Amino acid sequence: MTNAMTNAMTIDVEDYFQVSAMAPYIRRDEWDARECRVERNVERILALLQRRGAQATFFTLGWLAERYPQMVRRIVEQGHELASHGYGHERVSELDRARFRQDLMRAKGVLEDVSGAAVRGYRAPSFSIDQRNRAWAFETLAETGHLYSSSIYPIKHDHYGMPDAPRFAHRVEAGLLEVPPTTLRAGERNWPSSGGGYFRLLPYAVSRWMIRHVNRSDRQSAVFYFHPWEIDPGQPRVAGIDAKTRFRHYLNLGTMERRLDRLLGDFRWGRMDEIFLALRSDAPALPGAALAWPAQAMAPAPAVTVR
Repeated sequence: MTNAMTNAMTIDVEDYFQVSAMAPYIRRDEWDARECRVERNVERILALLQRRGAQATFFTLGWLAERYPQMVRRIVEQGHELASHGYGHERVSELDRARFRQDLMRAKGVLEDVSGAAVRGYRAPSFSIDQRNRAWAFETLAETGHLYSSSIYPIKHDHYGMPDAPRFAHRVEAGLLEVPPTTLRAGERNWPSSGGGYFRLLPYAVSRWMIRHVNRSDRQSAVFYFHPWEIDPGQPRVAGIDAKTRFRHYLNLGTMERRLDRLLGDFRWGRMDEIFLALRSDAPALPGAALAWPAQAMAPAPAVTVR
């Protein structure tokens, strides 16, 4: 283990046919007809976490919780945090405030009813909270009983991202805490260093170095994420998808589980709520005062040069 700082391991619990990039090829009304592999993949992830003595946060779709309640209960029984990924993986950027509230309440209700655990966290599908919707989205999250979000990725990407957003945990509207996925600041831009397709693309040593740098130089806990379908090279291939989607989705699926095992051994991993909220049974509610963005963000560390 490279250092004693605890980082947050997070899993976005969705299946291969629910990925936003697959939406042009798989209609939502076809989901129930698709082979669902999420339950077996989550079991493999739970076994991997248990073997390494790691805790994690599972941002889970309400749609899946309704169909696989035992999977959700297993997550909670093994000491992990259950959080919301919305109900049906609808991007916030495609919803209005009323529909977003409905999606949040439906997902939170299903997850809490199935698990018996309080749902405090939320991650927007495809990091789809942005400058256009962030004010009402964060206010709605707070109004519906969420304490934190992990929905803004401070990078430049063709599908999502707010490169000028704060890199680390900060207060937003209605006192909500936003905890972004981790980035490395280098060459006057933020570089993704927190999992997903980037973790499958880059050499493992590069990913490990970036997380270590954030821990040691920025003195911040990293937030890492991945999906259950990323450890499943045997998943059905979706026909007719474009070359970019095919590359991004299927790249290095066969090596992902081994990389995760190394990562879990090289760093200490915990739950989002315990790292960033420090929740205790006697803890007071989070402060309700909203702070102006970006003044509330933690001071940035000096940029580094990657060689």
